[in-house]
Amino acid sequence: MLPVVKTDLTVDLTEFTHFLWANDIPHRVVEEDDCQTLFVAAHINREKVLDLFNYWQEGGDLNKIKVQVKNPKSLSSFNIAELKQLPATAVLIFLSAVITLLIDFGGNANWMVIFSFADFSLNSSQIEYQTLSTMISSGELWRIWTPMFMHFSLLHILFNLLWVWMIGGAIERLQGTAHFILLVLFSAALSNLAQFWVTGPLFGGLSGVVFAVLGYTWLWDQLSSRPLFKLPKALFGFMIFWLVLGYTGTLEFIGLGAIANTAHLTGLLSGLAFALISRVWLPRAA
Repeated sequence: MLPVVKTDLTVDLTEFTHFLWANDIPHRVVEEDDCQTLFVAAHINREKVLDLFNYWQEGGDLNKIKVQVKNPKSLSSFNIAELKQLPATAVLIFLSAVITLLIDFGGNANWMVIFSFADFSLNSSQIEYQTLSTMISSGELWRIWTPMFMHFSLLHILFNLLWVWMIGGAIERLQGTAHFILLVLFSAALSNLAQFWVTGPLFGGLSGVVFAVLGYTWLWDQLSSRPLFKLPKALFGFMIFWLVLGYTGTLEFIGLGAIANTAHLTGLLSGLAFALISRVWLPRAA
């Protein structure tokens, strides 16, 4: 989000923020020391909002104003042209596509060794790999995150990128690129680490991040007086159902391959935790 107006705390912004919500203009008000700052979503025309604020300050009647803004009212309105304004989402999609092609959907072990959580070698039917401490001491810290870019089937990558495109893009658009990057790095690191402890380095995919962004947006709206992301209510239930199917082995049985269930669960929990943590520093709805 981007700042529009900065004023002292004696100014009651309630009427103006109610007007913004009534016109579907995403915004936040942050109080710091003896002043308050009004932020709006990056896709909103800040000059128009500032003009409206000045009009209101001069005694203008907001009830006479009808605002027309290009504002997505739901996640389904997100389109590919917006990727130009969503650099983090675009980079996630691009790197996932490139690295998945490099590893040939898991068929090229030489490239997989580079992007896996730990260096490994295959001897007959056994796999030998570095310990976590060895990986860290070697300075190859990129391995903490690079597994999220590896996918092992076309369905696998298309499914994950669809959710990143829709849900991740909504987070970046409404709460900023830096915040979305922090969520991705936080959830990917935890979910990859947990999966490595359980299964070793032969895993990959953005699924942990996908579960994180779904959990994050769901809990953020649950804790807010005015929902920001407006996810369908049944989506969180579907996410839990999908998680349970993974643990029961049903997904593998129907041909979806090995499922990184630990990464899914850890991703979900990390997304919920990040929603709680981020409310400390992100602007809240007025």
